[in-house]
Amino acid sequence: MHDPATLPVMIIDDEAHLRITAGQTLELAGYAPQAFDSAEAALAALTPDFPGVVVSDIRMPGMDGMALLREVRSRDPDLPVILITGHGDISTAVEAMREGAWDFLEKPFPGERLVEMVRRGVDKRRLSLENRALKAELEAQQSAPGPRLVGRTPAIQRLASMVQRISQVETDVLLFGETGAGKDLVARAIHERSRRSGRPFVAINCGAVPESIIESELFGHEKGAFTGAVERRIGKFEHAEGGTVFLDEIESMPLALQVKLLRVLQERSVERLGANVPVPLDLRVIAATKVDLKAAAEAGRFREDLYYRLEVVTLPIPPLRDRREDIPLLFQHFAVVAANRSGLEAPPVDAGGISVLLAHDWPGNVRELRNLAERYVLLGATCDYRLDALLRGVGHDTGDLALPQQVELFEKSLIDQALARHRGRVSEACEQLGLPRKTLYDKLRKYDLKAEDYRQSEAL
Repeated sequence: MHDPATLPVMIIDDEAHLRITAGQTLELAGYAPQAFDSAEAALAALTPDFPGVVVSDIRMPGMDGMALLREVRSRDPDLPVILITGHGDISTAVEAMREGAWDFLEKPFPGERLVEMVRRGVDKRRLSLENRALKAELEAQQSAPGPRLVGRTPAIQRLASMVQRISQVETDVLLFGETGAGKDLVARAIHERSRRSGRPFVAINCGAVPESIIESELFGHEKGAFTGAVERRIGKFEHAEGGTVFLDEIESMPLALQVKLLRVLQERSVERLGANVPVPLDLRVIAATKVDLKAAAEAGRFREDLYYRLEVVTLPIPPLRDRREDIPLLFQHFAVVAANRSGLEAPPVDAGGISVLLAHDWPGNVRELRNLAERYVLLGATCDYRLDALLRGVGHDTGDLALPQQVELFEKSLIDQALARHRGRVSEACEQLGLPRKTLYDKLRKYDLKAEDYRQSEAL
């Protein structure tokens, strides 16, 4: 919270006694009044990102209050301007509000009304400046190639420094972090900042590939290597030649296959199933896990020799609860991306909403935060943009809408979340949604969604 004594309030009036009276009232309330006898003098003293509010009489010689309002809004449309009107001058007050005045005071007015109006204006100004700073920081951080490591906490700054350093050297990497912390994103950040960025990035979820086919998926096979092998297949390792292989959930890899992976890492070559000649490989391997691999190795659930081969460079990824200061910045990023993608708008998060974000434990980490930001944009209007309600799932209640609107809103939300989850890869979104490719493209046109836009939502 800002100390009110540090927050200036411009008081502009050509009558000295009104400037003095208003100034004393605000000073007693703890603000720092700045008095001016003309609009021209006030504008000369107005600085960019002025942290307070402007209070001005409308009727003044020279530049009047309405002209001042227009000039202030041309410089900074988010700066609250409170105009003072004469008794009964309703038409002028209406015009002032249409021109964008924050509020108006009608003479004569009690001091407590002035203080209350300034207090609300100052709160609004603080929120505007905080959101402006967040957007500026996001723009600066988004200039880096590949996925963004968004944040200002020491934990994320250390991670960003390590990613930059590791990306410049040729070494395999082990990433350790909770579910949803962003292991896949860090892996791609390393790849995109490395000399391999122009070559393939091949991601494999070891826990999602059936054990019966994972060996063929990774290493490939020759025609006739087994029943059903009707033609040669190039495995993921060969496909990634010159680039990076990302093995997510490495702890789920079958023990028998871990022996072959160890050989690939040591010899940098691969043998297809049914072949006798090794194929040389030029690639980097990044593995990721959410469990303690050393403990798993000691318990016999993971090969100890493979663990020691992988843990040359281990990069821990902090959970969201350990970098709470980054939560508003990340939420802002995801909300802006979701708003741009959907064509919807959502109001900036107020102080109460930020408190909700900071108080939550985020067991789903960045993934959970991103999903909340997307619900905030898509469904927030159904619960007055209350983040506590959205966290409880109340935002899914669209009972105030007609049934066809409810169906469309829900359908658009499902498609949006599927594309976000698969980073715009249409084939994978179709598989998740159970839709033919043509049907999904028809719905993308219907809801004015573009698959390529979903690659911009990546951030950690």
